[in-house]
Amino acid sequence: MAESLPRALQPPAAVALAKLVKTFPGPNALPGGINVEPKWDGFRTTAFNDGGTVTLWSRQGKELTRILPDAAAALAEQLPPGVVLDGEAVIWNRGRLDFDALQRRMVTSRAALPAMAIELPASFVAFDVLAVAGQDTRAVPFSGRRQLLEELARDWTAPLHLSPITTDVDLAKTWLRDLPATGIEGLVFKGGAQPYEAARIWSKLKHKDVWDVVCAAVIGPVSQPQAIIAGLPIGGELKIVGRSTALSTKVGRELG
Repeated sequence: MAESLPRALQPPAAVALAKLVKTFPGPNALPGGINVEPKWDGFRTTAFNDGGTVTLWSRQGKELTRILPDAAAALAEQLPPGVVLDGEAVIWNRGRLDFDALQRRMVTSRAALPAMAIELPASFVAFDVLAVAGQDTRAVPFSGRRQLLEELARDWTAPLHLSPITTDVDLAKTWLRDLPATGIEGLVFKGGAQPYEAARIWSKLKHKDVWDVVCAAVIGPVSQPQAIIAGLPIGGELKIVGRSTALSTKVGRELG
């Protein structure tokens, strides 16, 4: 008889989140030492195999099975019943993550989805496991859950993938420098002794590119701007590239 899910883990399930940090955390910043993973640019997705039936869910509790039929089919083929995975649904396009391609699936008709899935197939990248063989594993420390996940992933083939992980700080800093060229947003830090909780228990550090821009215009009065319109000189012309967040009263007055 196929394994069913634990009663406390019926979909959708609340997921663990990460709080934003501005600098690389120290080795003891989280319980049990830090484990570092790439921060994927896709749809945060939990995958449930309940007695052989696979469903996919967003972190907001919306079912994604219909718009990710390729990922769901791979999970149904390779994931044992009674397993719940936490991960990210992503689409690779010419060597980069393509978030826009995922968003287009949200507004594509059921009839058009198969062709879209063939043209730009979705992958599922797993980075945590919430249940194995019908048993809730959320109370198991992260290091133990990672071992369970690696055992599950031993024979996986694309489009099902295991997210890479490291405890090597120098390697993680290399990832932060090099991986954004592929669309990776940054890094996520997890404590080896942490159980899985639906709270901001992890940390994340986002990659930032720094550019010198021109203040092309302002929103609000010149004496106290409310926001800046930024531009870049490109090909002899000033191209508008974005706007700032709302300026505080103090900053607006100083800028004015």
